[in-house]
Amino acid sequence: MSVEEQYINLYKQHADTIEKNSAGALNDARKAAFERFSKRGFPTKKDEEYLYTDIASSFAPDYGMNINAVDFNVNPYSSAHKYSVPGLSNRIYFVVNDQFYDKEQQPKAAPLPDGVIACSLKKAAAEHKDIVDKHYGKAAKDSKDGSVDFNTTFAEDGFFLYVPKGVKMPYPIQLVNLMTSSIDQLATCRNLIVIEDGAEAKLIDSIFAQNDHKFLANRVTEIFVGKGAKYEHYKVENTRSDMTNLSHIFMELDENSDALVNELTLQNGLTRNNVEVNFRGKNANLDLCGMAICDGEQHTDTDTLVNHWEGGCTTNELYKYVLDGKSTGCFSGTIMVAQDAQKTKAIQTNKNICLSKEARMYTRPHLEIYADDVICNHGATVGQLNNDEIFYLRSRGIPEPVAKMLLMFAFVNDVEEKIMIPELKDAIRMMVERKFRGEIESTCKGCASISACHS
Repeated sequence: MSVEEQYINLYKQHADTIEKNSAGALNDARKAAFERFSKRGFPTKKDEEYLYTDIASSFAPDYGMNINAVDFNVNPYSSAHKYSVPGLSNRIYFVVNDQFYDKEQQPKAAPLPDGVIACSLKKAAAEHKDIVDKHYGKAAKDSKDGSVDFNTTFAEDGFFLYVPKGVKMPYPIQLVNLMTSSIDQLATCRNLIVIEDGAEAKLIDSIFAQNDHKFLANRVTEIFVGKGAKYEHYKVENTRSDMTNLSHIFMELDENSDALVNELTLQNGLTRNNVEVNFRGKNANLDLCGMAICDGEQHTDTDTLVNHWEGGCTTNELYKYVLDGKSTGCFSGTIMVAQDAQKTKAIQTNKNICLSKEARMYTRPHLEIYADDVICNHGATVGQLNNDEIFYLRSRGIPEPVAKMLLMFAFVNDVEEKIMIPELKDAIRMMVERKFRGEIESTCKGCASISACHS
């Protein structure tokens, strides 16, 4: 039996149960997605986009799947302080494996502004049908990735955020995806973010893992940023070496919108980040960035696609990797500029440091330009720490390990500077420092906490 066949048979046996435990647009899209998955299957290394990452084999183990939407015996709000960003005033929501946790809310949380909705996607599909039907599946509709079809086939729930026209969120929203189980677990869920015209919002999307079990997360997030709207999306991964995290972000940008996506991978096992952004209106701006700090046998693969369909838009893309041990990093980035997208400005940069002889980095930056009045460039580097700079620091009395750490700090600083929430920036810098010192791996492995790594 192939990897795909076990899931095809599973869906055929439990399709009615899956639909019963979900609602609305999620169910409407399910059958067509299943047909596509049955034909495509999972991506393999034979697919150019997955040349260095074997996702298909990650689905081969016998994971548990919560088809029956059984409640897990956990109240994440009882230890919310472990997952929240220290010192940050925000609202925090949890998805436990693949189910939105709605039995208790953050104590003493500030009320949401009028018209803002933050809740279970399943609940939103039933109670806010017009909004969900208009957006669900639309940003991801052109994906040819079978793992996205898998997500649409099996996802029963997830997180929904809606910010109406002109509303400016006074504080960030934090979404915590918490993996916890008494058995090896596969979680498939969906997030939908809708920021209407002139609205503003910030979301910290974090994932943590508990328990000594293998986890596989397959999450799809669709984001719509309206005319003149501003949105910041921070994806923070601090999991375990036996965690497989498959993340897809699909974003649609309207006229004069401004968006930031910053992906921060600090502790992981195997991670695949897919980001696709479409400019649907003129004069929009995108900052797309991220960093991965890997050691041991950790593996981080990032694939980005930015489509400039309209003119006058700007993309600044920057990804950085620091690799040690036998870790592997992969970056494949494409910026496409359509024929009518004149006055486009696009810069794509990927810089990487390998600290050991065993570390491997594969990078493929790419521009595809069909317009003639544009300013576009791209570049990639793979190297080691600069020996002259190390010597300079040592000549001023700084020990060699400290000198190397200071240079690594400086290397990732411009990605950290793209964190526009001061409390989150401080927390990430503390976690990066502990990672560079080797303290997260040796004393904090699998702690599943921001605050623990911040203490």
